[in-house]
Amino acid sequence: MPDTDFSILAAFASEQGADVLENEPMSRHTTFQIGGPARLFIRPHEEQVLGAIVGLCAKLGIPVLPLGNGSNLLIADDGFDGTVVSLERLSALQVDGNGIRCGAGVKLEDVCLFARDHGLAGLEFAYGIPGTAGGAVYMNAGAYGGEMRDVVDRSWYLDGAVQGVYMRGEHAFSYRHSIYTNSRKVVTGVRFALVPGDKAQIGRKMQELMDRRVSKQPLEYPSAGSVFKRPPGHFAGTLIDQCGLKGTSVGGAAVSDKHAGFIVNMGGATCADVVALIRQIQAAVLQKTGVKLESEIRIIGGGH
Repeated sequence: MPDTDFSILAAFASEQGADVLENEPMSRHTTFQIGGPARLFIRPHEEQVLGAIVGLCAKLGIPVLPLGNGSNLLIADDGFDGTVVSLERLSALQVDGNGIRCGAGVKLEDVCLFARDHGLAGLEFAYGIPGTAGGAVYMNAGAYGGEMRDVVDRSWYLDGAVQGVYMRGEHAFSYRHSIYTNSRKVVTGVRFALVPGDKAQIGRKMQELMDRRVSKQPLEYPSAGSVFKRPPGHFAGTLIDQCGLKGTSVGGAAVSDKHAGFIVNMGGATCADVVALIRQIQAAVLQKTGVKLESEIRIIGGGH
């Protein structure tokens, strides 16, 4: 990718008031704390500027990686030869009838707390999912019997410089998948359809689910959450545990002793370490159980 194109983009983004960083280590922006530099890291302050930047990237042929909380990403050690566009400034949050409308960059935890404080029920299952509203829609995030498809009423997006909206039945939601998955569309906003509820009861349910997370998941170490999708009729963590893989490590990456469905960064783990450990787990589980595990984590760059 020509340096001149990146220079044009960087200058344009700066003129629009966006934050622009060159060769920014992605280890600073992912929950795994792993990843090499992005050629450009741009943080727009408003949706209009985001649209202009994404549109220029499309015109110049520069790859774009939209970034929320970086909670389901593994970035290659040699980084991303394109532009990472952070959505964290798209953080508007408001009540919209019996629902909530928010920017794609709002942390899901904050959306849940906002819903509780306004007596709106339906998002309790999402409390503690370590991502943003946009990322949650992208992958149809879910936990404890709930998924985004249960509550997403509509979402707004950019396709290049073109704005669009998907209504509730148009998202093509399935397990850890949506119409956005593997597309170039960038989610910019979401409306959640909720129902009136008792604030105290909503809060108790949220805390109950959070306590379950803390007791079962290795939240004390950097990770990208559950590594594998749930295979039909099984639980990935249980299969991995049954194969005696807890504690197995490659470099600084290890299968959690607390929950075998997690790979954790014990310190200094690289993308190569994690990928090698994923492959090792998949091979062992397939050999011993006949079940093929599919990675849930998005691996960006490095030929993956």
